[in-house]
Amino acid sequence: MDFQITDEQRSLQRSCLTLAADFATRSAVHDREASHPIENYQKLREAGFLALSVPRDFGGTGADFLSHTLAYEALAQGCPSTALAFNMHDSIVMPLLQSPEVAPESKRYLADLVVRQGRLIGGNFSEPGTTSLIGERGLTARAQRVEGGWCLSGRKMFASMLEAADYVLVLAYPDTATGAFAGMLALVPPDAPGRSVNANWDVLGMRATRSDALILDACFVPDSAVMFCTDDMRSFRQAYLNWFWGSYTAVYLGVAVAAYQELIRVMQARQPPGAAQPLAYHPDVRRQVALASVDLEAARLITYRSAWLSDTQGPTPETTTALYRAKYVVGEAVSRITRTALTLGGAHGIFKGSRLEQLFRDGALGPIQPPAADFCLWNIGVFELGLDPTEVLPPLKPG
Repeated sequence: MDFQITDEQRSLQRSCLTLAADFATRSAVHDREASHPIENYQKLREAGFLALSVPRDFGGTGADFLSHTLAYEALAQGCPSTALAFNMHDSIVMPLLQSPEVAPESKRYLADLVVRQGRLIGGNFSEPGTTSLIGERGLTARAQRVEGGWCLSGRKMFASMLEAADYVLVLAYPDTATGAFAGMLALVPPDAPGRSVNANWDVLGMRATRSDALILDACFVPDSAVMFCTDDMRSFRQAYLNWFWGSYTAVYLGVAVAAYQELIRVMQARQPPGAAQPLAYHPDVRRQVALASVDLEAARLITYRSAWLSDTQGPTPETTTALYRAKYVVGEAVSRITRTALTLGGAHGIFKGSRLEQLFRDGALGPIQPPAADFCLWNIGVFELGLDPTEVLPPLKPG
């Protein structure tokens, strides 16, 4: 293992931390109101983040996956919801631009939307009733072939920044398919007939992602909206796990960093009445801070390494396992660090509007954010034991 952070990547980090400091001034309000951080998205647009990882051949900046990881770790320290939602753009755009399975004309069309027209793309794969404890699952959203295009019908869930994005890329099952794992990815604009939103996002953490439900009722899209269609989505999804969900790991790492830094600030600043020293001198505080420091550094290094492997090896079994390992470690670390910070902060930190209270709730979603902690362990165990995944019994009896 030999990865180094380049000067260019350090410069990107600094730029992201500057943006994060600005985002932090509005984070509590957007969290309280569960409102779209539109102004943050606009600043990211102006700073070139729509095209950050788009290959240079398509007019983008061409940042690699490690650069993306460093950037979103930094951005999440300001407003975790902004980083988590805006990352949706890269998480769906990049697999389409990188995959040899996607037609060149679809890539050119998508790149033109993003780079030249500055369009923000959201993604929507999830559906009601599914669980991230199980991997592949059937799609209930359907795409029916009609003259000049397709009619999409179904209900989708967890569509981050749905009403703030220019398009949402929807995964549906085409009625022309013959395989159980078929899928179609189609761009749906806000004004598409038959598209509506159920604004049901009233949740514990990451509230400003506004990951509402998308309702499709014979929603028509033209043929040009279809970016990819296949009888078996599994190879496409497996090859780009780094983007589809590995890109979110850095966001939760950023939450852990923000909570750790806020803990340090509070412990150094707060001096109880009658005491000659701030709480930082308390032995229990010192010990808990040391444990959090170890947790954080381990999580950071394992995340960086997984990104480095993704850049240098591609989607090998080692890379995929490293991504699962990083997601698990970061999910557990952010839970522990945010809880430690809230606990040491004491009753002063549990009020709404407190930075520690918000980060605690945002961090609680880390082990739940797909892939869930236990699903990560399931995959790591298969790899470490040298098992053939096709020979492993499913976690639940098929219906």
